[in-house]
Amino acid sequence: MFYVNPEIDQGFGLSDTLGVARFPSGEAYKAGKAQPYFRLQRAFVRQRWNLGGEEQTIEAGPNEFGGALAADNVTLTIGKFSVVDVFDTNTYAHDPRADFLNWSVIDAAAFDYAADAWGYTVGAALEWTRSWWTLRGGFFDLSNVPNSKTLEPRFKEFELVAEFEGRYEWNGHPGKARLLGFVNHGRMGGYGAAVTLGQATGTTPDTAAVRQVASRPGAALNLEQVIRADLGAFARFSVNDGSKEAYEFTDVNKSASLGVLWKGTAWNRPADTFGVAAAFNDISAAARAYFAAGGLGILIGDGQLPRAGSENIVETFYSLRLVDHITLTVNYQYVVNPAYNRDRGPVSIFALRLHGEL
Repeated sequence: MFYVNPEIDQGFGLSDTLGVARFPSGEAYKAGKAQPYFRLQRAFVRQRWNLGGEEQTIEAGPNEFGGALAADNVTLTIGKFSVVDVFDTNTYAHDPRADFLNWSVIDAAAFDYAADAWGYTVGAALEWTRSWWTLRGGFFDLSNVPNSKTLEPRFKEFELVAEFEGRYEWNGHPGKARLLGFVNHGRMGGYGAAVTLGQATGTTPDTAAVRQVASRPGAALNLEQVIRADLGAFARFSVNDGSKEAYEFTDVNKSASLGVLWKGTAWNRPADTFGVAAAFNDISAAARAYFAAGGLGILIGDGQLPRAGSENIVETFYSLRLVDHITLTVNYQYVVNPAYNRDRGPVSIFALRLHGEL
């Protein structure tokens, strides 16, 4: 099957936005223009091969035509898409148009996945599924420089990612556990080298001045569990190499998030959803020294960081079904130590989301 997602973006994006490592809106890109513009965000082929086993039904949805699929199968996705279309997915926290908004809740915060400034890349993912497990592997193009709008030509800088998913039952209810590992290989700057150069030259440290070919690995654990028919829980834990700059995503070296979602069945609103989550993010000692000396990252940098602390976030929302296919969501986020700075915040962030789909 061939899938294409053209988009008319409404000019909303981040431009020199520094202030919170885990941005409060998963609908925001790291690039924007004053006027709406056209982007072809996804254009990929997905091919499935049945290997036997019980036949299952795949429901149609966004980027999914639906149909029948054997329990044992192989799936190949190749072209332009988002790495997190395939990897680090979660039923309860992964879609900023339907559930949570904060970056550290909808994705594993330290998973520095390959992407341009809009969150998409080119590459391939292969998935091998048996009755209770799935093994995934992917090869993706990195940006030509960290956090760029342009991908690296001919895959000279790339990401390798692998994920094992196990499906099980606990207390009679289904659950999933995913263990992910990745490595980014490209030109990136080390925090220590940037600080050393800055001290030697009397300048502000800048990782761009010390970039060289290197690798940066990381890992993530992603859990989801049905507690009862109208209640589910999730958790993510992630870490990456904190000696080097973030390449694509944001300035987080270790993170934990957890939360729950309730459907409104108990109060006779089965199409409504209430969610609450907490996220705890931090950076390495090398990163703290770099930002304390005045360095800038993808989304943080105050020119100083005299009292560093973990960036902690609580998010809650209520999604109200107005009529069929249209929902209104009220969202609140409370951010402690934004950008890891104990001298800033806490900050309260309110949002409204009106969503319609056919």
